[in-house]
Amino acid sequence: MEQVETVARTDATVLLLGETGTGKEVFARAIHNLSSRRDQPLVRADCALIPAGLLESELFGHERGAFTGAVARSVGRIELASKGTLFLDEAGDIPLELQSKLLRVLQEREFERLGSTRTIRVDFRLVAATNRNLLEMVGHGQFRRDLYYRLSVFPIEIPPLRDRVDDIPVLAWHFVNKYARRMNKRIEKILPEDMEALVNHGWPGNVRELQNVVERSVVVSTGTTLALSRPTETKQIDSRPASPTLAEAERELILHVLQNTHWVLGGPHGAAVRLGVKRTTLLYKMRRLGIGRPPEETAPEKEAAEKVPSRNSTAKV
Repeated sequence: MEQVETVARTDATVLLLGETGTGKEVFARAIHNLSSRRDQPLVRADCALIPAGLLESELFGHERGAFTGAVARSVGRIELASKGTLFLDEAGDIPLELQSKLLRVLQEREFERLGSTRTIRVDFRLVAATNRNLLEMVGHGQFRRDLYYRLSVFPIEIPPLRDRVDDIPVLAWHFVNKYARRMNKRIEKILPEDMEALVNHGWPGNVRELQNVVERSVVVSTGTTLALSRPTETKQIDSRPASPTLAEAERELILHVLQNTHWVLGGPHGAAVRLGVKRTTLLYKMRRLGIGRPPEETAPEKEAAEKVPSRNSTAKV
């Protein structure tokens, strides 16, 4: 949010990076609402939902007769966003042949509608978002390098929900109150074991998945206590094989730091500080990655309160 507040005061192009469901559109709206363009429109274009053949017309507009079915002039979303903000969601899905035209708009702030030779000047602020690795796509020739640098003037990486477990109770209550009001219900309590289940879930769908779970739970609740519909682990549905490399590297790094700190978690010289995370987040990551203190490892007596629980004990966050 500090990055959002900093960049919102400027007209710099922002690239929001993060897994699906992390709330990239929410951040885009926050940037717009905190900017000097807040009284002008925020125009959204989802490059993944609009068919590739229609995306050019949707962005740049067209004149009557520009192509079969163009029975009237249409103003594109870039033109609609003039004086305001254009939010390009799923920018990694922009076809390669269209990227050069978008690059020209970002560089020159001018374009022509399809079927027209009249140049239109525009003044808009661009916020783009993607859950794909654009730099990797550049290396594979799937994304223009010059457009990548135009989009990533100010990149903001939104962490997945599993890396911000302290946010889960706050978000859960936010959604409970939101849907309880909408359904004219009064829910005042979430059982501790249910909240623990929410905190310990991996959330492959991130905030969107949490929102859906809470909404479903509010629907079936009949009293003042939330009847939690427990989230179930989601299997990998991507056609690409799941790679364990990242998890293995994270586990190896945490183990290395724990060994160097004699398995001390907290304090100014503890593992959490060295890894740049909260102690509760580190405990969660250790539990998720199956990391426990070997019986032969002991921590200094003066920091015994911060010792890592052994594999035979239960870690409390």
